[in-house]
Amino acid sequence: MTTSPAPLRDPAPMLARTMAEWGGQQDLWVFGYGSLIWRPEFPFVERHPARVHGWHRALKMWSRVNRGTPECPGLVLALLPGGSCQGMAFRIDRAQVARILPPLWQREMVLGVYDPRWLPCRITASGATQGTVRALAFTLSRRSPSHTGELTEAQYRHIFAQARGIYGSTHDYARATYDELRRLGIHDRALGRLLAYAAADGAAQ
Repeated sequence: MTTSPAPLRDPAPMLARTMAEWGGQQDLWVFGYGSLIWRPEFPFVERHPARVHGWHRALKMWSRVNRGTPECPGLVLALLPGGSCQGMAFRIDRAQVARILPPLWQREMVLGVYDPRWLPCRITASGATQGTVRALAFTLSRRSPSHTGELTEAQYRHIFAQARGIYGSTHDYARATYDELRRLGIHDRALGRLLAYAAADGAAQ
């Protein structure tokens, strides 16, 4: 019988701290780099292509519930230190934050794995930089037990072929993210290279 893993940290005080850091005086920006781009599941006032520096998107976080199981862990994307990352910035009306952030927390922080951070986020619209906003982003420490470290091609192939959780397979998650990034004009070569492993051995079928 499969049992859900226990949270690494209690997410409730982390939510309270984030709400206090936000302060409630202005709208809240959220930086999305993975499934939030194609399945945000919260109302927003606007969204724009955006980039953060000093962090990059990587398929290097173990998922033992959403895209895998404790017996066959899957993978989800994380924001790791180094480089830069193109994604989407979502603006949430400040009057709606108290209603919207707890369900978002339940989705992203149910196991207390991510480190929520406020990152400078450069917004673009119509191809031009519009300015920088302070956005909430869900990052991952390389010291976290949920960080995979370096995985081999064979390991990625196995995970793409076998790992499936309550929201579907790791492969479907990675493919949906990659396709939406391409639709938005964002080319993530590293993610595309990993998906090519699955296509090569038929794991995509």
